[in-house]
Amino acid sequence: MNSERTRLTVLFTGLLVLAGTLLTGLVYLLLKQGLDSQIDRAVSGVTLTDLPTADAATGPSAPLKTVGRLSNAESRVADTVSHVAGDAALSRLLTVSGLSLAAFAVVFAAPAWWMAGRVLHPVGAITARARQLSEANLHERLALRSPPGELRELADTFDQMLDRIEHLVAARQRFAANAAHELRTAVAVQRAAAEIGLANDPPPEKVARMRRKLIENADGSERLIEGLLLLAVSDRELSRREPVGLHEIAGACAEGLREEAARRSVTLDATVEPLSVEGDPVLLEHAVYNLVSNGIRYNHPGGTVRVRVGRDAVEVGNTGPVVPPADVPLLFEPFRRAAERRHGRGDSAGLGLSIVASIARAHGADTRATANPGTGGGLTVRMVFPRAGVSDV
Repeated sequence: MNSERTRLTVLFTGLLVLAGTLLTGLVYLLLKQGLDSQIDRAVSGVTLTDLPTADAATGPSAPLKTVGRLSNAESRVADTVSHVAGDAALSRLLTVSGLSLAAFAVVFAAPAWWMAGRVLHPVGAITARARQLSEANLHERLALRSPPGELRELADTFDQMLDRIEHLVAARQRFAANAAHELRTAVAVQRAAAEIGLANDPPPEKVARMRRKLIENADGSERLIEGLLLLAVSDRELSRREPVGLHEIAGACAEGLREEAARRSVTLDATVEPLSVEGDPVLLEHAVYNLVSNGIRYNHPGGTVRVRVGRDAVEVGNTGPVVPPADVPLLFEPFRRAAERRHGRGDSAGLGLSIVASIARAHGADTRATANPGTGGGLTVRMVFPRAGVSDV
């Protein structure tokens, strides 16, 4: 900081000296031209009546009584004297100007130093706050109070960055805690099933039942781990992009899940229009599959799931439990569910919508969810793609 302050002080003082030097040079040139022309005009109009005489009777200031122009020799002498006088005046001007400028530069260095410190104060505050940052004080902000300008904008941008970092750190902490809890619960269930179900030489049918239970729990743990890996991959920048027909993906996902929908007595309706975007086909397939699968799973017998693909969006709506509007944003956080997990067969890990939102962000899309009004309940989720990422089919 001191080095930057020193540089600014030298810069301000140097600009002052440069401006003073240029001004002095300009005044010198203009004055030199003016003196030469003025002296030339004055000398050319001098007559003998203008010259004083040394007559003792009349005094040294009495003019000559003889009228006439100066001789050539006298004119040359007067011209020489005028040039010498002009040069002396200009030399004196340069000397006084140079000394004054040097003294003023020395005096100006102190206010220039103070002014540089005032200008760099926000930068120093940002640097000090950045050095003190840790997980314990991410909530603190600069809240710089200064007139609008580039440094004020820099401080506000730094505060906005802290907002994002604080939100990201909090989300990662919740994610790690929830992931550890989910994995610990799955392992505990498997351990309890093995210890209780296989104790005291159980009969074969009980062993078979425990075997199915352990396999179900292992499948659930595998789905959880796959979801965690997919969420981590989708959070990164896309490594490849290619044209992807979302209408084809949505249609294939709907057809692939019709059997599960029929088993749960849910009507699946799909209406698709051509929509092609630039992105990763595997990740986009996971996103659409998760939306449709969630719509079927979080539903009730006799309910419906509507899949719509339009010009720039994929929309999946379902009937089901009534979702309070205040809880809708929370459903996009990892391990959030509309209902408590029962650890039953086919129970999800609560990563579906968070994976959808992460994949959408990676493709520059916006994920929007609204709770359906009325007694039908359920949720409508839309993945809206920017027009720049939508290609003609």
